[in-house]
Amino acid sequence: MSINSSFPQNIILEDDFVLLRPLQEFDVDNLLEIAINEPETWQYSLVPAHGKENLTKYIQHAVKSRENKTEFPFIVFDKKSGKYAGSTRFYDIQLPFKTLQLGYTWYGKDFRGTGLNKHCKFLLLQFAFETLGMERVEFRADNNNERSIAAMKSIGCQVEGVLRNHMPTFESEVRRDSIILSILRNEWFDSVKENLKSKL
Repeated sequence: MSINSSFPQNIILEDDFVLLRPLQEFDVDNLLEIAINEPETWQYSLVPAHGKENLTKYIQHAVKSRENKTEFPFIVFDKKSGKYAGSTRFYDIQLPFKTLQLGYTWYGKDFRGTGLNKHCKFLLLQFAFETLGMERVEFRADNNNERSIAAMKSIGCQVEGVLRNHMPTFESEVRRDSIILSILRNEWFDSVKENLKSKL
């Protein structure tokens, strides 16, 4: 199901710490340092972006998915350092069902554990629930990715379960178990929003 005409196509989300804007093909240059020097960033990624060639393909695919109205990728700019930190996106956007997934999130090592992720997630969740009117935002991760799972739990995600032997990794002979987490609309307004805001 594609994004219909009610989905804004030039989304910019920002606060005093971070700015998220639509990812563009020229952003290869803005993210290349991370892609070349930090291959561990994609240890659990289904679509790795290490090295210039992989990063270029990754961004081209993301931009095409936005043009096809199936996903909405962002580049993340850290205002504190004045540097681009990574990328994230909405995907599997099901407007008739009022659901979407939030993922493909990665940051360079200098931006992990700085609070940047919480600022990004607050802006993205606020937009999903309060502008788009979503009823459910889903998150998925490799069940071995302890750092990512801890980060999702810390923003208020509830674990729903694990899809066993769910999908291949980029090491094609290895399959991963995928953990499923989510935040529901009532949870956002009842507690998650204020709890997350208090951590910013």
